[in-house]
Amino acid sequence: MAKNPTNSSSNKKKLKQQAKQDSEDVNGDPEIWASFDQSFKQVQSVLDRNRVLIQQVNDNHQSKIPHNLVENVALIQELNGNISKVVSLYSDLSSNFSTAFHNDDEQPKNSD
Repeated sequence: MAKNPTNSSSNKKKLKQQAKQDSEDVNGDPEIWASFDQSFKQVQSVLDRNRVLIQQVNDNHQSKIPHNLVENVALIQELNGNISKVVSLYSDLSSNFSTAFHNDDEQPKNSD
């Protein structure tokens, strides 16, 4: 079944309009946005650390030096823990985001 390009374009426009409306509906509570910003910074910090760890693992693997290959075990364990940390941070972020928008929906809207 072929996709209808007009329908796809229409759907994209509807999604953009909805996103714009959603962003206009948010009260813009600075505390909430600061919390989101902090969460994203934590995630980025862990992802940056993972990038360094992966490079170290690759370098150690290419060196074929026994000590470096043994060191990879600890590096990969740290990577695994960091991945779990990122999953947890994103889960918390998602929950907080949903709560913030749910609470915003309960607030009476100002009609100017």
